[in-house]
Amino acid sequence: MHRKYNPQEVEEKWQAIWEQKNLFRVFENPAMPKYYLLEMFPYPSGNLHMGHVRNYSIGDVLARYRRMRGWNVLHPMGWDAFGMPAENAAISSGVHPAHYTEQNIQRMKRQLRRMGFSYDWAREVNTSRPEYYRWEQALFIQMFKKGLAYKKESEVNWCPRCQTVLANEQVEGGRCWRCEEEVELRDLEQWFFRITAYAEELLEYCDRLSGWPERVLTMQRNWIGKSAGARIRFPLPDREHGAIEVFTTRQDTVYGATFMSLAPEHPLAMDLARGTDREQEVSAFIQRVRQQDKRKRIAADDEKEGIFTGAHCLNPFSGRRIPIFVANFVLMEYGTGAVMAVPAHDQRDFDFAKRYGLPIQVVVQPKSGEILQSRSLHAAFAEDGVLVGSGPFDGLESDVARDRMNRFLEEKDMGKAAVQYRLRDWCISRQRYWGAPIPIVYCDRCGIQPVDEGDLPVTLPFDVDFQMKGSPLAAHNEFVHARCPNCRGTARRETDTMDTFVESSWYFERYASADYQQGLFDPEKVHYWMPVEQYIGGIEHAVLHLLYSRFFTKVLRDLGHVKFDEPFSNLLTQGMVIKDGAKMSKSKGNVVDPDDMVERYGADTTRLFTLFAAPPERDLDWSDLGVEGSFRFLQRIWRLAEDWRESLLQVEAYEGPPPAEEPAGSLYRKVHETVRRVTRDIEERQHLNTAVSSVMELVNALYLAQPPDPRQRPLECAVLRKALETTLVLLSPFAPHLTDEIWESMGHRIPLLQVPWPSYREDALQREQIVLVVQVNGKVRGKIEVPAAASEEEIQSVALEDEKVKRFLAGKAPRRIVHVPQRLVNIVV
Repeated sequence: MHRKYNPQEVEEKWQAIWEQKNLFRVFENPAMPKYYLLEMFPYPSGNLHMGHVRNYSIGDVLARYRRMRGWNVLHPMGWDAFGMPAENAAISSGVHPAHYTEQNIQRMKRQLRRMGFSYDWAREVNTSRPEYYRWEQALFIQMFKKGLAYKKESEVNWCPRCQTVLANEQVEGGRCWRCEEEVELRDLEQWFFRITAYAEELLEYCDRLSGWPERVLTMQRNWIGKSAGARIRFPLPDREHGAIEVFTTRQDTVYGATFMSLAPEHPLAMDLARGTDREQEVSAFIQRVRQQDKRKRIAADDEKEGIFTGAHCLNPFSGRRIPIFVANFVLMEYGTGAVMAVPAHDQRDFDFAKRYGLPIQVVVQPKSGEILQSRSLHAAFAEDGVLVGSGPFDGLESDVARDRMNRFLEEKDMGKAAVQYRLRDWCISRQRYWGAPIPIVYCDRCGIQPVDEGDLPVTLPFDVDFQMKGSPLAAHNEFVHARCPNCRGTARRETDTMDTFVESSWYFERYASADYQQGLFDPEKVHYWMPVEQYIGGIEHAVLHLLYSRFFTKVLRDLGHVKFDEPFSNLLTQGMVIKDGAKMSKSKGNVVDPDDMVERYGADTTRLFTLFAAPPERDLDWSDLGVEGSFRFLQRIWRLAEDWRESLLQVEAYEGPPPAEEPAGSLYRKVHETVRRVTRDIEERQHLNTAVSSVMELVNALYLAQPPDPRQRPLECAVLRKALETTLVLLSPFAPHLTDEIWESMGHRIPLLQVPWPSYREDALQREQIVLVVQVNGKVRGKIEVPAAASEEEIQSVALEDEKVKRFLAGKAPRRIVHVPQRLVNIVV
């Protein structure tokens, strides 16, 4: 009787062996090429979901593959453990966030181990532990002393349910990114990181990140939002002093500015109407608009509305007296919060002017020679062109006019050329308990003072009341009471905690020396391991986490802690796991529990399906039939090994030159073709799905072979052993438990992770004849056999003369012919 494949039994056995052998431990070794592979660490919510499984399965394949290729691979795991969900759980269930977090970590850690991921758990980090965040506090103090951390009053996004401030990036569609409550605007004193000091470098280095998806780089470039233009001051004629300053990229249209638009948040918006008969009406408009979703306000299809303040300013170029409006589509955080409105050349201004009957004046004509008339204009002409009605600048093309106007502005002291960024400083203050305390105290005599680094960490008190509104820290007298580090007098401790994105902005450096006690990390070990060669995570982190991590790395460099400029050399953004056409969620009732999958099919099947069903960067559509198919495939390999083992153990795997006799020669060639394809798919393209597909083809070839007979056909038997063992090696990063079990049963004493990755022989890939698939308009319509050395013209000729193909061409001439060497010919008609 052959053994039956029992995945649970096999997987538990090998997980114990790997742990006993410390197989995943890694140390610095300058004699070896290093490879740092990292998946974004999870928030300990309590259970893995299939998105986690897919992300970590992708990473584990790449980590195991690199180790087998002879690299010294760092593959760590930890926990992004601070955050509102733990505090919300404390409010609703009475479980302390520390207990809630620790319970979840232990449960998720068991799940990760059960999946067989090759993590070096000796490097595990937990961001909610003082031994981690004390160094974050030390870095905050260093940033504070360098002016990179500061406090100011600012209008902030406030989530009334979470009772905390949100960064702009954490507001999605006007709602909190975590609880989806509608966000309010409030004026509060907050702590900021001066990320704008690095705006130009963050933008410039986007061009150097050749290993990042262009989609992510585009999102970062857009978020940083560099614009070259000019700052222009529009005097206020009814005031003795004062002017409204605007930033514009279209200074060539300034003669067409017929009114001024202010953001409702602009300090002059209310001040201009104060004491006039318009004060009450303007105030009501400002209050109403400030509560609206800012993204909706600036949307192209949203209604443009405003109110006249009763005041005017002067166009410094034309001398024209123009009215000042407060407009809903102008935001304070863009430019200066004031916009010179040129309705003939900006569509939003055009729509606004049409609604309120304001003048429209054409000052740029198309280069084509077409003449635009202000009265007959149906839409704004927003392109560059030739200036008209612009005084001494008439006849100049827009780009030339902008340069000359910049010089004119500086000569007349009316403004200057300027560069503007969309990026704003990072607000890190959170009015919550479960976060890293900000290491600052307030002294009536000395003002704002950083805590002495020797007194770190500033730890969270355990005994707090989670049922009260706002931050529990603010009501905890023992925590609030402090001594001023300067004068030693009575002081008050800062009760805000840091945004959780601070912890995730440097954890990858901490992994290099997770138990280091003298600083953020051991400089020598960080110098050895960083930067990360391959980072893997979701596209949803393109702006938040990835931009902040890049900023932190540059700060650490400038403070002397590291010597590199960017944290991640290569980035892979995996797609979502969807079911029934939607992202998995409890509310949709389409969640697949990884534990259920492991219990029914085993970890290897669960991993294999998530890797085979779609390329890593694409969404994966969950299929129960697909899972069954992956399980059956592993069973086929198991049965084959059980059926052939006794015979194969009587011979050594064939390692010689390509056999001349058949069918040994064809199978030998198939083995080496598969090694080449799988290696290239993993190494060059990270197309793990096609790598698995190639292994499946090799298994199919094994099933077509005659059973091994070491006495009658010793050479063929030796090639069969080579083919089966190569299958196990190639499949081991994907299904490590099953392959290790079969590998051991074939008489091998070391796990596959310590076996070198196979190489292929070029002479084994040579064929006299090759078979190519022929497609017509992308659909398979036949196959042709051609000499291996045939030219592309010869191959196309054979394809066009094939009788089956001719029927589908129906006499039509090809528009083009696409030839994929060794694979297919696609005829497009």
